[in-house]
Amino acid sequence: MNTVFADFAALRAAVGTQLGTSDWITVDQNMIDLFAAATGDHQWIHTDPDRAAGGPYGTTIAHGFLTLSLLAPISQQVMSVASARMAINYGLDKVRFISPVLSGSRVNGTVELTAVTDVSDGVQATRTITITAAGAPRPACVAEHLVRYLR
Repeated sequence: MNTVFADFAALRAAVGTQLGTSDWITVDQNMIDLFAAATGDHQWIHTDPDRAAGGPYGTTIAHGFLTLSLLAPISQQVMSVASARMAINYGLDKVRFISPVLSGSRVNGTVELTAVTDVSDGVQATRTITITAAGAPRPACVAEHLVRYLR
């Protein structure tokens, strides 16, 4: 479901609401290996299925930053601002990696709009995004994501 806000006033009016939940994304070993190659983080818990089988989770797990990188496709599926010339990732205020994402898991994210403030060239939105793995008792990640929507 994609909530499209016509303009910044409509975005402001939605503060405090849950905007929706993304489709499922499969985090498989190939995705984990590609992330390891891109970042240089080849820790065995991520990239060595044989060794990880004897580890604490019984399989490899996604890097926390891989899970965090899913904020982009999750938020793009859930919301957009039609009048914005562009959206720019402005950073994060708070991130927590609560539980691991096991290789082969399906994850999705729920987006809540928590604040909108004026900035010189548009508005800055704060969105709390909760990423959850299917069947997991607790979220994998909760992040306060800042995005600037420019005029």
